[in-house]
Amino acid sequence: MSEPEYTLGVDLGGTKIKCVGITGDGDLIHTSYTPTQDTGDGSWRAHASGTIQSTQEKIGYPANSIGVAAPGIAAKDNRSISWMGGRMEGPVGVDWTDQLSTSFPVWVLNDAHAALLGEHWKGSAAKYQNVAMLTLGTGVGGAIMLDGKILQGTIGRAGHLGHICLDTDGVPGITNVPGSLEDAIGNWTVSNRSDGAFESTQALIDAVQSNDENARSIWESSIHALACGIVSIINVVDPEVVILGGGIAQTGDALFVPLQQYLDKLEWRPNGHKVPIESAILGDLAGAYGAARFAIDNKD
Repeated sequence: MSEPEYTLGVDLGGTKIKCVGITGDGDLIHTSYTPTQDTGDGSWRAHASGTIQSTQEKIGYPANSIGVAAPGIAAKDNRSISWMGGRMEGPVGVDWTDQLSTSFPVWVLNDAHAALLGEHWKGSAAKYQNVAMLTLGTGVGGAIMLDGKILQGTIGRAGHLGHICLDTDGVPGITNVPGSLEDAIGNWTVSNRSDGAFESTQALIDAVQSNDENARSIWESSIHALACGIVSIINVVDPEVVILGGGIAQTGDALFVPLQQYLDKLEWRPNGHKVPIESAILGDLAGAYGAARFAIDNKD
């Protein structure tokens, strides 16, 4: 009996490289996590290449297609990342087809776009065709699916929902937008939002659950901002569902209960129509799943 053909999906994160070997039917045959080893000198590229090659060796035979998800804006031809400002510069300009010396194109996709594609394939977005997704983590990523297709836009920047403006007097972020949604809820601004009292969202939530009133005020302000961002996205995109992924979304009721309370006050619901808010279910493998799906969809 011959071995099944499979696609390798790779998610290049700032701390971990996630790989999945997966068949065209979505059967998972391999999962691996490897530290990214991003030392700032570009040497991680060789490490990433070695990880991709060794993953195939562990599976026992080569993949017949490969997809790569990475932070930043994907190039028009989806062969590389063309821009990534302020964080993890390494992926920019790397043509992974050349880097891996493959006989087939290696397809590259923005990591949040890939996460939504993964959730649409094998996750919580599977029954929908029009979806908005936010990935709530260190920063805030986003993606939009219209009629079953990821919206990449003119230069690949579509879906950067974390960079919508919520405060015109706020501090400009990496896209020059002041007072962004990312600033309001992202993990990397917790210290600033709490005047140094908390270093992470989890520490903030732990304090809320211990009845710390200062922590509760900070957290509720953050959730209110998130709700304002979500209803703004709903008004623009009119999705069937909004999916929340990333580490902050894994905090469960601490996030979803107060968020729904704010949405009940803020969401425009013509004829009583309420957009459901659902949690992503593929966890930190969503991007790798989506990278694999993108490669399958574009395979010759």
